[in-house]
This record gives sequence, C-alpha cells and structure tokens, in this order.
Amino acid sequence: MPTINSGRKKGPKRKLGLKGFLKKCSEQKALLLMSIPFLIWLLVFRYVPLYGWGMAFQDFKPARAFSEQEWIGFDHFVFLFTDARFMEVMRNTLAMSFINLILGFVTAIGLAVLLNELRNFTFKRVVQTISYMPHFLSWVVAAGIVSYTLSMENGIINILLQQFNIIDEPIMFLGVGEYFWGIIGASDVWKNVGWNSIIYLAAIAMIDTEQYEAAEIDGASRLQRIWYITLPGMRPVIVILLIMNMGYILESGFEAQYLLMNPMNMDYAENLDIFVLRYGISMGNFSLATAAGIFKTVVSIIFLFSANYIAKRLGQARLF
Repeated sequence: MPTINSGRKKGPKRKLGLKGFLKKCSEQKALLLMSIPFLIWLLVFRYVPLYGWGMAFQDFKPARAFSEQEWIGFDHFVFLFTDARFMEVMRNTLAMSFINLILGFVTAIGLAVLLNELRNFTFKRVVQTISYMPHFLSWVVAAGIVSYTLSMENGIINILLQQFNIIDEPIMFLGVGEYFWGIIGASDVWKNVGWNSIIYLAAIAMIDTEQYEAAEIDGASRLQRIWYITLPGMRPVIVILLIMNMGYILESGFEAQYLLMNPMNMDYAENLDIFVLRYGISMGNFSLATAAGIFKTVVSIIFLFSANYIAKRLGQARLF
C-alpha cells in the first residue's frame, strides 16, 4: 500500500535561524549548563596552552619574557628529523602502539563475544570481575607484578617454561630488548582487556535477539551466529573505536615503559614521551620538548582524519 507521503516531494531543509536556535537552547538549558564545566576544562587545559607552541620556534630560556626570546625557526624540527636517536624512538613508539592496538582490539572483542556466550550468569560475573580488576591497579603496582612474574629466580613464566621443558635455563626477559615490545603488549592486554570489553558487551546487548532466534530456527550453529550476527552487529562500534584510537597512534604509553625500562632494554623501550622527558624537560630544553609535542599532535590529526576518510569511502560508521 502507498504511504500517506508517497508522491509528495520533500521541500528544502529549513534553516533553524537565530530564534529557533535560542528556543532550542532554552529547551535544553539543563544539558547546556551541565556541559559548561567540561567546556571550561577544555578551554583551560587544551586551548590556552597552545600559546606555548611558540617555544618550538625559539631558543627558549625560562628566565626571559616570552617577547624577549630568540626566534630560531624550524631548527628544533630539523634536529628531530635528522637525529638517529629520535628515529629509533619513533620506531619503538609506532611498534608498541600498533602491537597494543591490534592485541587490544582482538582480545577485547574476543572476551566480549565469549562472555556473551556464557549461559551461567554467576560464572560470567566472576570472570568479568576478575578481568576488570587489573585495570584499577596503578602501573607502579602492575609493573612490579610483571617484573616479579618475569624474574629469573621465582618468576612463574620461567618456572612453567622449565617445567614443560621448553627452556633449560631461566631467561632474563627484561634484559633482552627484543622481548620488550611483546612484554608491553601482553602487560597492556592483562591490565586492560576486561575494561576494554565493556563497550563491546554493550554493543552486543543492542543487537536484536530475534536475529539469533531466527538463525537458530534456520539451523545456524553457535559459531555461525557469532560470525554472521554478533560480529556484524558490533562493526559500527569497532570502526568508531578504531578511528578514535588512530588519533592516539603515537601515545604508546609512558608509565609501563618508564617503569620496566633498564639499560639493557633501553634501545627498544624508549618511546616518544620518555624521549621528551629525558632530552627535553629534564635537560631544560623546553623548545625541543614542545617541537616533539607539536609533531605528535600533527601526526595524530593526520591519522585521525585519514582513518575517518577511509571509513567514509568504505561506507562504514565514522566520527564526522
């Protein structure tokens, strides 16, 4: 049957106008008032500090007024891009970021799907609670647990590997630089997988249960229901989170690397944030630290917009 509006052409979209805008604001004044503290925080801590970006183009000396600083152009950026140590730091940062990104997504999605398939409600709650708990530990405590777990004397990893005859002698895991990226990735999964799975569980809860019932009637197995219903239903959330995480591609962490780093694994442990702390802030070279911060921000914006554009071209959910 034709609908009531069939054949009727849609007119052009009416602009809201100033009166309509004020009316809308009046109707939603409670929400606007609630957003004021966030806007103040955003302005004070995110936009006002952008004034300090000028330090990246100066030979900044803390004792001088800002107007009296010596302007040196892009010298600090040239130093960054020609410094061999900075290239190693970028390698470490990108490697750890991508490892954390891939492991974080795969494990969180996998845990959410497995928890959703559990039928014993009590056991499901116990597993959820256990998986959430490490997220609330400080990295100071978490790094201590990781160090003890990997120790040569009483570390459970070395004990198990020797019990199963995989190794003959204990391995100093934190003393081998090549192992560091994997250790960081595994530590991040252990600490955050439960917390990261919450949003995927919420996405699964939004899927229409009639789809599962229809698939079960049609003879679909549990794995087929997961593959053809659960995962496609989660896709918009996965894509949005992936786009947002691409904006943090140079944020590979700080506390874990700083606390687990030692002279033997430093060549693989030092990332961009530690580089800024050691060679910028600690040595009083605030201009270099600011230049590295600007570089990180620009790269993050490029990754964010690129990921959003690719999602748009592929017809997936996107941020804007």
